[in-house]
Amino acid sequence: MIVYEQTSTLAQLEEILLLQQLNLPKNLTAKEKEHEGFLTVEHSLAFLKEMHDECPHIIAIDQRKVVGYALSMHPRFANSIEVLKPMFYEINKVVQNNCNYMVMGQICVSKEYRGKGVSRGLYKAMKEKLPKGFDTIITEVDAKNQRSLHAHEAVGFTELKRYSSEGKEWSLIILT
Repeated sequence: MIVYEQTSTLAQLEEILLLQQLNLPKNLTAKEKEHEGFLTVEHSLAFLKEMHDECPHIIAIDQRKVVGYALSMHPRFANSIEVLKPMFYEINKVVQNNCNYMVMGQICVSKEYRGKGVSRGLYKAMKEKLPKGFDTIITEVDAKNQRSLHAHEAVGFTELKRYSSEGKEWSLIILT
């Protein structure tokens, strides 16, 4: 049985990084990227822990193993990851001042658990565990990553806008 909870140990953060490595473009074939999706950002353990210390990440656990995760990224990290700076810039152009959002910095589900509702469970838990004062989740998806776009739409995300940055098209989405 899959259990959803917030990260609480360094070992869980290390398991997130192992799952992340398996789903980075450099470790996938072109066919896998097209059909299974892919991740954009590679995190260090130190930065993952810094994000966790601000707001713990959400993980899906089965038989004491992390099989999926959704990274919580507080807006205070807006200038921490170069490839994400344009996302925060675009968010600030389209959200109203009274919108207190958390960024879902990355979501990933182990291949053998895909199609079983794990991403839906991760988002549900993330929304339930938002820190006091936060009311929604915003993220972006590479517009070429159709699997991810469809998965986000299925759990209730809607597009705020599309924009281009560094030769890529991004879909900025919000959980409604």
